[in-house]
Amino acid sequence: MDNKSVLWNSKSGYPDAGQPPSRAILGIDPGLKATGYGVIEKSDGGIAVREAGIVRSNDGGASTDLAQRVRSLYDGIVEVIDQFHPQAVAVEQLYAHYQHPRTAILMGHARGVIFLAAAQRDLPVVSYNATRIKKNITGSGRASKEQVQRTIQRELGLAKLPEPPDVADALAVALCHYYQTKVPKALRQ
Repeated sequence: MDNKSVLWNSKSGYPDAGQPPSRAILGIDPGLKATGYGVIEKSDGGIAVREAGIVRSNDGGASTDLAQRVRSLYDGIVEVIDQFHPQAVAVEQLYAHYQHPRTAILMGHARGVIFLAAAQRDLPVVSYNATRIKKNITGSGRASKEQVQRTIQRELGLAKLPEPPDVADALAVALCHYYQTKVPKALRQ
């Protein structure tokens, strides 16, 4: 697919794409121009990144028809789901500022096609708000983008900061879901 940019990939030590891993989590930071995604997998030693990247609309510009943009997003997310067969999809919730309602509406389109792609493959979808993700990952709900990137780098053992921030955010969503399912419910905040 020409609208998917793989920015990080680890092929060694993992089963072929034809053998679905049963413990993978797909994290998504939705957007119409660029949607970050990150696939992490639980292992006996903790967690590892399978792949992370960006799904872009056809040209990423405002000239692209909205229908084509959501179709590009849908196709890219389906490609990732079909390649990695995650057990769950974790998506960042919308943050809408009352002064910019149009942004929230457009982001709703992006989230809608992500939810559709997951539902068509019978995958559960969990949403987390940005404050909760940051608190789970960094310890502070008001962490900066750079703090999130550095924490993701450290927690996932990456050689360099995950960039662009959309990728770091997608990995943070996936990691947040991992922590939420790993920690007993009584201990969660």
